[in-house]
Amino acid sequence: MRKLTVGTLVSLDGIFGDPRSWASEYFDDEAAERSLRKLMAADAMLMGRHTYEYFAPSWSALTGPYPDRINAMPKYVFSSTLTTAEWNNATIVSGDPVRAVKEMKQQGDGDLVIYGYGQLARTLLEHDLVDEVDFWVHPVVLGDGVPLFRPGQLRRLRLVSAQPYSTGVVSLRYATS
Repeated sequence: MRKLTVGTLVSLDGIFGDPRSWASEYFDDEAAERSLRKLMAADAMLMGRHTYEYFAPSWSALTGPYPDRINAMPKYVFSSTLTTAEWNNATIVSGDPVRAVKEMKQQGDGDLVIYGYGQLARTLLEHDLVDEVDFWVHPVVLGDGVPLFRPGQLRRLRLVSAQPYSTGVVSLRYATS
């Protein structure tokens, strides 16, 4: 069965929205290398409409090992409003995301990845379809923005690894079971 990992950039005070304004200065060669290794192990990327609209316009025009991999891999966009996807290898999934991801996890060999922690990731985590979460905690306090977690049910996670980087970022990987 395929593994689904959710990876997201988050501030020290738990804010994850719009990392372009605060995270890029912390993304050095070491972090890029680890992130690329994880991305190369993935067979497909899953995202909701908001993440698609955030990524597609800029990433589709970028080149280099990391954007080349993202642009080439299959991308499944879960949306009830989008009908077409302009980004290379992107497919709109308009049905029930829980059912669709259950089926995806049963098919194929490579892992699945979600970047960001929006409604899709929360829904899949609530339905026990996420196997691992990878939080890249940045040494910045934003004070305001979209919080990573919202009120909900208790969920216990098991630490898989904690990797500090020279920039002050710490990658915290947790298994969900």
